[in-house]
Amino acid sequence: MEDYTQKISIKSWAEEDRPREKLSGQGRRALTDAELIAILIGSGSRDETAVELSKRILHHYDNDLNKLGKASIAELCKFKGVGEAKAISIIAALEIGRRRGETEIKVTDQVTCSRDGYNIMRRHLMDLNHEEFWIMLLSRSAKVIAKELISKGGLSGTVADPRVIYHIAIQHQASSLILIHNHPSGNLKPSREDIILTKKIADAGKLLDINVLDHLIISDNGYFSFGDEGMI
Repeated sequence: MEDYTQKISIKSWAEEDRPREKLSGQGRRALTDAELIAILIGSGSRDETAVELSKRILHHYDNDLNKLGKASIAELCKFKGVGEAKAISIIAALEIGRRRGETEIKVTDQVTCSRDGYNIMRRHLMDLNHEEFWIMLLSRSAKVIAKELISKGGLSGTVADPRVIYHIAIQHQASSLILIHNHPSGNLKPSREDIILTKKIADAGKLLDINVLDHLIISDNGYFSFGDEGMI
């Protein structure tokens, strides 16, 4: 008797349903996220097709490509049927997509508003699972002199020493600066510690005649500006 429960390999699918043939015949927009990932990983296992494996991976990350983009090689290799090579292919493809998104935004070297600062710094802080604190140093004409990483922290916070910040600012002969850090949680609301630290650094800058123009909190979902909200 024929076994109707037997898994069907991709090679046995109708040609219009195979991911590679579907892309070739119907164009890239016709494919689902799972079908695109199936093309990247190439093959599934004896128990499931590449598309089924891809659907399982996406389901684990709530069908959110941004969450999948943060996955490590070790995390992806925990899925049955995914080895290091397949994991690397997925990560590399998503990183190319992220970089493509960056090139579509023309980044200026002059900061005239909070959006300029965000566009300049977002690539440094997107897709991170830990918190980082940066400063952007500006000339009198608001041109970017330098971007400096001050500290790295964990999921809940990082430390920014005003003495380190202004030592770097003086070395670069900066006229002003912008504080930037990320919230890996995605929550853009500044914490009490963020507010206290911002005031502390801004007050120190007044003594040195180096203005703190803004403090940007960046997440994968956008940004929060202390300057835009009248908090600095």
